[in-house]
Amino acid sequence: MENVIECINLTHYYGKRKIYENLSFNVPKGRILGLLGKNGTGKTTTINLLSGYLQPRSGECRIFGQNVQTMDPALRKQIGLLVENHVQYQFMNIEQIEHFYAQFYPGQWRKEAYYELMKKLKVAPGQRISRMSNGQRSQVALGLLLAQNPELLILDDFSVGLDPGYRRLFVEYLRDWAHSEGKTVFLTSHIIQDLERLVDDCIIMDYGSILMQCPLGHINEGFHRFRSQLPERLSDVPAPLLGDKQFYHPALSLTGELELYSFLEKDEVERRLQAMNIPHGPLMMDNLDLEDAFIGLTGKY
Repeated sequence: MENVIECINLTHYYGKRKIYENLSFNVPKGRILGLLGKNGTGKTTTINLLSGYLQPRSGECRIFGQNVQTMDPALRKQIGLLVENHVQYQFMNIEQIEHFYAQFYPGQWRKEAYYELMKKLKVAPGQRISRMSNGQRSQVALGLLLAQNPELLILDDFSVGLDPGYRRLFVEYLRDWAHSEGKTVFLTSHIIQDLERLVDDCIIMDYGSILMQCPLGHINEGFHRFRSQLPERLSDVPAPLLGDKQFYHPALSLTGELELYSFLEKDEVERRLQAMNIPHGPLMMDNLDLEDAFIGLTGKY
């Protein structure tokens, strides 16, 4: 499958603080990929490297096969970028800002995509952007990006400041547009429920590395939480569990219940507990949404 984004052995520091080293991943054409990670793992750094705003200490970011630091300006027009504080020129109205941006994309601009979204927002062409809510302004920014008709969208924390209604509108409109047009989207968000409704694939980052990159369905269908009450109150997790790489972040609850996460089937978890001579009660298996799965994979703290 053709890759739109290729990040190869990225190493980046802020001063002496290492963000990550030899980080590599690809984003296939036509997929919506969400980048998930705790604060400080390097999500926005990755966006800035892809945008060319930062240059890595070593390694390379390629988009459409070209290094982002030396990319042909004509090819760069095929990238739509959305960051926090979305809309500039807030003294303009809805119609004026569309006319302004259209001049930069001759032969490429699709104003109907912009005005269709504005119609959903029920805003008049003469409405000034400075008098709109933050949620409405973010939709204006999205509409301008869709009118740009880029092959790749890069969105950093796109849902910051949006109420649930605007977030849902944003997610549904973006998902339908990307899939119907065969576009590629790379994005981050702190609101994981939004990503669960939107993405095809996800990358889960830990500090300094990528834990996994996979289709969303692989996590939703295969990753579970297992719980069992232990017959004796323990002060710590049994050591054999900590050494088994198939179990993520085993822990004891305040009531002494054993809790662990795994891609293993329930019967295999049971077999391993028995092989480790860990006495326990009935083993319960919980299905997880993406937020619970993310916590299970990365740890609560």
